[in-house]
Amino acid sequence: MQQPHALHIKESDHGWQEGQAKSITFIVTKDCQLACKYCYLVGKNVQERMPWDVAKDTVDFVLDREFDPQFAYQSVIWDFIGGEPFLEIDLIDKICNYIKEELYRRNHHWFNSYRFSFSTNGINYDSPKVQRFIENNRSHLSIGITIDGTRNKHDLNRVYKNSEKGSYDDVVRNIPLWLQQFPGAGTKVTISSADIPYICESVLHLYDLGIHQVNINCVFEDVWKEGDDKLFEDQLICLADHIIENKLYENYSCSFFQERIGHTLNCALDNQNWCGAGKMLAVDAAGNFYPCTRFAQYSLRDKEAWIIGNIHDGIDQNKLRPFLTLDRCTQSTIECIDCEVAEGCAWCQGENFDAAKTHTVFERSTAICKMHKARVRANNYYWNKLYRKLETEGTREAFEANKKDVKPESC
Repeated sequence: MQQPHALHIKESDHGWQEGQAKSITFIVTKDCQLACKYCYLVGKNVQERMPWDVAKDTVDFVLDREFDPQFAYQSVIWDFIGGEPFLEIDLIDKICNYIKEELYRRNHHWFNSYRFSFSTNGINYDSPKVQRFIENNRSHLSIGITIDGTRNKHDLNRVYKNSEKGSYDDVVRNIPLWLQQFPGAGTKVTISSADIPYICESVLHLYDLGIHQVNINCVFEDVWKEGDDKLFEDQLICLADHIIENKLYENYSCSFFQERIGHTLNCALDNQNWCGAGKMLAVDAAGNFYPCTRFAQYSLRDKEAWIIGNIHDGIDQNKLRPFLTLDRCTQSTIECIDCEVAEGCAWCQGENFDAAKTHTVFERSTAICKMHKARVRANNYYWNKLYRKLETEGTREAFEANKKDVKPESC
């Protein structure tokens, strides 16, 4: 039986070398042109910029440990963040050139198995220096531009520092160039309490711009108001209707709709930590190491930074060890573990730490509980409606057969 065209369901990309790449993050600057209202970086500043010698020593530290179990991954992602990383494009270009030279000189197993990764606000994406860097590294680049949706939603939060001027116009003008260079790239959308009413129109607007993959999530901080979950559910149902009625699921994906979420969990079978904190390595301008950038001081509201070492003394295994023992059950409440819709309920390890009553990473923040449950209800609506549509078209059986070849999204 030939599968009808309508059976094609676009799946979210799982990322390059998912689970098989070591992530090394350079905090090259804590400066940014924007002061996004939902930004978790509470300590951005213009002073802390990474010196070249710190960056070079970090590269040497990592490459000198090729066969150390903590670095013996088959591939590597060299991640550059800020603030806004492209404010330091000269430094980044120098770092990347040095990495390439050293990988070749050392005959390192990461040679030709690496990515340079960026998440940018997109404002200076078209600058000559950034474009020259892209041209020189195109085959090893992953770049995501953050655009939150319509002008109304984007400019509600993503404003210039010391100003209420929105950045939408300065970002959207670079989207065509970005998509031309990275056709399969996805954007990252953040939802906060104030912009819930714009979710549906914003995702559809991003599709209209040519962005086929929209990765979207609620902020993990405790910002939610009474009734936000109902408004959130209504917006997702509105979005589900538009996607299904216009068959947008064939060519576009939205991470809010995933068939696997919203089930019970068996901690004996599915007890992984949600993120890679502790398996990643982040370094700041002072050469301090962190298990994730969310444990650097500029990411924390109420806690002191969790430093696990530095470029001179190496990694303190005792300070790293708690992260290597993290799993879902050791940090979740009984209510979370027994929740009927626990599957797919995310958390941020850094926010867990910052929101905890004590100095621990074993206390899970539950600020998004109601929002997750609302998402599950809308997600169930989406898949039930899609199944009914396929049954009406007589394509459900072929759809079920086609699903057997689709791998579930990894945490």
